Amino acid sequence: MLRHEFQPGKLVTGLFLTATAVAFAGDAGGLWETPWFAVVPLVVGGLCLAGVTAALTRGIRRRGGAENGQR
Repeated sequence: MLRHEFQPGKLVTGLFLTATAVAFAGDAGGLWETPWFAVVPLVVGGLCLAGVTAALTRGIRRRGGAENGQR
């Protein structure tokens, strides 16, 4: 049994923030050069996508619960 409810929006946020960290870690390690402004589209785009994912998840769960007699 799961201890908590799975939240895909948080997963998307974590993936994008991890990608940002990897990009800057590679830059710090000298593997490649990452411009300082690359963080903006990664973080903002990831947060927007996570918000859309969370909204879709909430809508799907709410509609599914109403059909099953829950809530």
